[in-house]
Amino acid sequence: MSETKTDEIPQITFIGYRRPALKSGAYHIAVEQKVIIGSTSDTFAATGDFTIAGERFTLAPSAVKQVFPPDGSLGEHSTALPHIVLNRPTLPWERDPGGPGSQPPPWLALLVFSDDERPQPTVVTLADLPAVQRESHQSPTDPVTVIDVPKALLADLLPAYDDLRYLAHVRSGDGPDTAVVVAARLPAPGVSTTVHLVSLEGRFHVPEGARTPVFDYGQAAAVRLVTLASWRFACVDDAYTFGRMAGRLAEDPGDFRLPSTAESPGGEFLREGFVPARHRMRHGARSIAWYRGPLTTGPVDQGPVEPVHTADALLRFHPEIGMFDVGYAAAWQLGRLLTLRSPDTAATLYQWRRRRDRNLKRAAREPDGYPLAVVEIDDTVPESALDWLGELSRLQGVPLGYLIPDERLLPVETIRFFGLDQQWVRYLVDGAWSIGRLTAADADLDASYPLELRYPRTTGALIRSDLVSGYPGLLIDAYADAQGQSRLPLLRSERLTPNILLCLFEGVLARLDLHQAPESQHFAVGLSDGRTFTRTLRGSGGTPVTLPLGPRRTLPVGDLVSAMASQLRINRPDFTSGNLAQQMIETAERITFLR
Repeated sequence: MSETKTDEIPQITFIGYRRPALKSGAYHIAVEQKVIIGSTSDTFAATGDFTIAGERFTLAPSAVKQVFPPDGSLGEHSTALPHIVLNRPTLPWERDPGGPGSQPPPWLALLVFSDDERPQPTVVTLADLPAVQRESHQSPTDPVTVIDVPKALLADLLPAYDDLRYLAHVRSGDGPDTAVVVAARLPAPGVSTTVHLVSLEGRFHVPEGARTPVFDYGQAAAVRLVTLASWRFACVDDAYTFGRMAGRLAEDPGDFRLPSTAESPGGEFLREGFVPARHRMRHGARSIAWYRGPLTTGPVDQGPVEPVHTADALLRFHPEIGMFDVGYAAAWQLGRLLTLRSPDTAATLYQWRRRRDRNLKRAAREPDGYPLAVVEIDDTVPESALDWLGELSRLQGVPLGYLIPDERLLPVETIRFFGLDQQWVRYLVDGAWSIGRLTAADADLDASYPLELRYPRTTGALIRSDLVSGYPGLLIDAYADAQGQSRLPLLRSERLTPNILLCLFEGVLARLDLHQAPESQHFAVGLSDGRTFTRTLRGSGGTPVTLPLGPRRTLPVGDLVSAMASQLRINRPDFTSGNLAQQMIETAERITFLR
């Protein structure tokens, strides 16, 4: 692992737009060159056609970096403007929504629908969209997902042509540049909300005698729009905000063990994190044994372990209470079973073992200076096997029941800190490595030539909460000190179930920070009476802008831009979507736990 360094705060820049060198569409190119030599001349010409086939009717999932609020989340989002982050920073400006001029606004827009307004997506073909002019690479049978929105509803939700340019910007400075498209409507509280990224390509025109482009609603009662992406979330009470949900994790600061009493015979085992488990012996008898998985109340590592021939060699009997400790035996047997479930890894380890044994036999049979040339036998452990065993040492593939053997160890809406029992992990890896270990002599050979794997001191955390499922972009930082100066390397972070998150860090954990991804920094306003909204401006001495909401909780983007430009003393034509984003951005919350 590389040396741990303190994180630097990224400097984020919001840019008004980034237009591509050429927009998507069909092009014709003609080149002519005239050559004059003395009194004679000749002209050479060439023509060609090509198409820039950018996204138009579909959008690959990989093109979307993040959405906010997260898909499927529960929280208080009624003051936040939904947005989508696109990996290609030029995408919103690669096509034209119509209208005059060489610098039109974006062709993409976000429409926000409450649960009772939600349109049903339908898959049609390009042949069903006669008004669309197909490009050369497109077929009439290409599928397209569309939504039909009532004309009156769309008239309330759709931003004006001039407002569209303020609802998309480029974000730079915290990774690769991305494009952000922002909605102009606040979600309704207490209901589910659906957001659609729709195409407005060619939908605006300038009526005769007018100067401003308007949207072509057509003659039908509903307007058909191409939808490129969509997601849903729910606005519930503020108990489900990120800060409240993360804060509730601290209300039960228990350890990763079951409660015990000093008088009980097994009290000492319970205090050390053991749980009673059903135990079936080889001769068929059933009993109760003690089991402790790899997650303990503190780090455990007593150094290398001796390879064993069977799991029974790791059973420990405690005569004072008449019970077995089966933890290490279970780890060894599990490692063996996981390897057998991976045929490629099992075959690789078995073949390597045979090569190693042949080399050892040859070395014993052929003294130094042996006169005949012999073929070298490569007995190094294959990289693929080492990688697989390395992942196993980070508990990759270990079933949930082995990690959390009793549900009471991790109650709902709790966080539990733990240390990793590296003895358990070593026996897990030894069981996996035992494929082909048939005799006690094989075990002795393995002891003489130990496997070279790192077993660093490891601590971590388990979180069981709706926070895990409600905020899929959740980020976790661990530090070796309470001040957050020495960050611990992350070994593994994985959702074991939709609401259980496991994190492993190299080193001793002293502080854990929960926060949202940078993309979860969202755009929000303050609401007072439900009819007006307020936004306090940066760089203006804390001056607020207060305006009435539009129909269906939409924001009057044009009026907001004019008010901000006036307060900030910026010429209205010079105020861009980057300026608006800078004023509307809300930083993501960070919750800290100290051990």
